[in-house]
Amino acid sequence: APRAAAGVSGEAESLPELPVLEGLAGPEDPGTFKEDQGVIVRDDLDVLLQVLPPDVREPLAGHPNRAKLLEIVMDLGRRPEARFLGSSGGEFLREAEITHEDLRAAEAALGDFGGDNRAGIANTLHRISAIRNRRGDIVGLTCRVGRAVTGHVEMIRDLLDTENPNSILFLGRPGVGKTTVIREIARVLADEMKKRVVIVDTSNEIGGDGDVPHPAIGGARRMQVPDPAQQHRVMVEAVENHMPEVIIIDEIGTEAEAIACRTIAERGVTLVGTAHGQVLENLMKNPTLSDLVGGIHTVTLGDEEARQRGTRKSVQERKAPPTFPLLVEIRERSYWVAHWVQDSVDALLQNTCPIVQVRTRAQDGQQVHRQTRHYDCDDEDMYQVASLSTAPPDLGFDSAPAADDDAWGGAGGLSEVDALQELASMGYVGGGTDDRQQTSRGANGKNGNGKGKRAKGKANAHRNR
Repeated sequence: APRAAAGVSGEAESLPELPVLEGLAGPEDPGTFKEDQGVIVRDDLDVLLQVLPPDVREPLAGHPNRAKLLEIVMDLGRRPEARFLGSSGGEFLREAEITHEDLRAAEAALGDFGGDNRAGIANTLHRISAIRNRRGDIVGLTCRVGRAVTGHVEMIRDLLDTENPNSILFLGRPGVGKTTVIREIARVLADEMKKRVVIVDTSNEIGGDGDVPHPAIGGARRMQVPDPAQQHRVMVEAVENHMPEVIIIDEIGTEAEAIACRTIAERGVTLVGTAHGQVLENLMKNPTLSDLVGGIHTVTLGDEEARQRGTRKSVQERKAPPTFPLLVEIRERSYWVAHWVQDSVDALLQNTCPIVQVRTRAQDGQQVHRQTRHYDCDDEDMYQVASLSTAPPDLGFDSAPAADDDAWGGAGGLSEVDALQELASMGYVGGGTDDRQQTSRGANGKNGNGKGKRAKGKANAHRNR
């Protein structure tokens, strides 16, 4: 019988005092400030401003929204523009347009641009990306502000501080803070949890530009990647040569990198990474990266099994165990959704809503709230029957989920005909105990009823009344 979903399963954790990062200035420094939810930020913005023309630099030096500056855009023949977090538009910094001389002066103040058209400033986390014309000349620069942040890791500290930590993959829209989060995770794992951590730093965005990594990564070691197309080779080299317990990778984006991640995971090394996409379904539908969550393939069912499942004979199933058992969607900086990947992928492939953990931070920054609830499926015909999770008990995915307004509507008043049809859709046929048949196991090793798909049985019952 499905577990009752009445009430909210949640808990709150008090946060420890935030550490002072060795090598970074203290709170009295103008480049260090405290955000909402108890997050401390160090931005080194004055160093980045020195790259800009003087009349572009001055409006930003004392700008009231300096702490929320996201990037400065300088395109040839256009006015320079500053973009801020939380603002839909930009702000022009001067009336005069950007000239070739402005771009050449900025280029001279930077390090060399790599094969990915990115450069940095030594001992900072800032990233400057170039736009080139067909002749290879720079005609535009995007100067992205890099910040060392302390406090975001408390959102998932319990997932890291376990005897056998699971690999974690972070998803989120550009600019939401994925790289910032894994940079702090590298420091916490290396300095506080005493792990051997190696960062594969494709564009020097995690550890900063220059040969000496930024203090924000703590004692973690950093391997630079000479050519972004060779990142997968550096990942495997890190495992073979440097004996890490944890490898951290930013922006997994190719099939070769996904395969390298699986190779590393199968050697018993924990992975922490980010990938392109905002929600889990993005990865499931991405043929290049779907292997990170187990891969998807089509199988053909027998007539009897298809009838018992109430599906077509050709269905999609998870192909293998996921490379990353845990996946976190960073919706906002203080609103994260955590998945136990194999449960969520199986449920979504069977048109049901998986059970997830929603993690939020209190406004005062002193507590992280964890709530077990149903995933926000858009399809109204999707229903979730709560069942035991395959996640380790200490992760909390098996707690009773919050009640959904429509998930159990009318369940207490089903007629006998409706109830029998619902049982049939769940894989039970016949009226007696001896005649009861459960669906055979699918290709993913789970029972055919999976999470207990209910939508089709309920819809059929209404049509047959």
